[in-house]
Amino acid sequence: MTTAAITKSNSSLSSVISKNAFPVVSNEAGWRCHGNLWSNLREVCELLRIPTPAASADEEVLFQHVRYKAGQRVHTIGQDFDTLYIVNSGFLKTVLIDEYGNEQVLSFPMKGDLLGIDGIHNQHHASEAVALSDCDIILMPYKTFSALGRTYAELEQAMFSVMSRELVREQIMIGMLSALSAEAKVARFLTTLGERFSQLGYSGKSFNLRMTRHEIGSYLGLTLETVSRTLSAFNEMGMISVDQRQIALLDVPALKTLRRLPPAKARIKVSEKVSALVGKNLLPQWGKEVAVALN
Repeated sequence: MTTAAITKSNSSLSSVISKNAFPVVSNEAGWRCHGNLWSNLREVCELLRIPTPAASADEEVLFQHVRYKAGQRVHTIGQDFDTLYIVNSGFLKTVLIDEYGNEQVLSFPMKGDLLGIDGIHNQHHASEAVALSDCDIILMPYKTFSALGRTYAELEQAMFSVMSRELVREQIMIGMLSALSAEAKVARFLTTLGERFSQLGYSGKSFNLRMTRHEIGSYLGLTLETVSRTLSAFNEMGMISVDQRQIALLDVPALKTLRRLPPAKARIKVSEKVSALVGKNLLPQWGKEVAVALN
């Protein structure tokens, strides 16, 4: 669907779009979706947690929302690059796929994250972004970003800061993978995910895992069996509770300081102690003791 067709089909937007100095992306599938289909510059900046340019006429710059169902691809490896993607809602994964079809999970983007920056280098996407749940994605054409950057220098700097934030997150993950034991990787993954949920205003201690155990293993460089076994051990020791994909973090300090799990026999004793503490309603005091026991 062209911009002209959109303008014709929606007269309330025609005056805004016609005077917009920047490109407006159209997408027929997104246009058919219900709800808020367009965001202005101020709303996009709030989502990315960056300041809006003070002198911007943000009502004249519109960015389209597109809905993706779970399992749909936002962009694929080798696809021509022309758009940056901002997650407005939902949960995704980005992956590399080798010549044999094996996936390596790179990240799990969620609300406020920026996708697509891997395509800037050679104008083709080097990774694939896949929706793990129904998602609402805001499209930012790269030409629009460039034009806005020339007009508002502070906006360009803020967007580069967002891109740098994504790179720093990946570097932290690489460092974690090289330094921690398998059990500590899983524990750190859970607490980091909880912190991200908390920053978005959701519960940081009780949440659903949108990704599978296999996808967690791919992300952490572990096997499916190791991830499942470690989650079961955490559950057994009272550090978390697991109900299929529902996770509750019962002892965040212990998870953050965990280096490795004790032997199975020791875990049985720890599990018995946890049960006793639960019965006496003393579980909050367990954090320091478990940290000492596991270190």
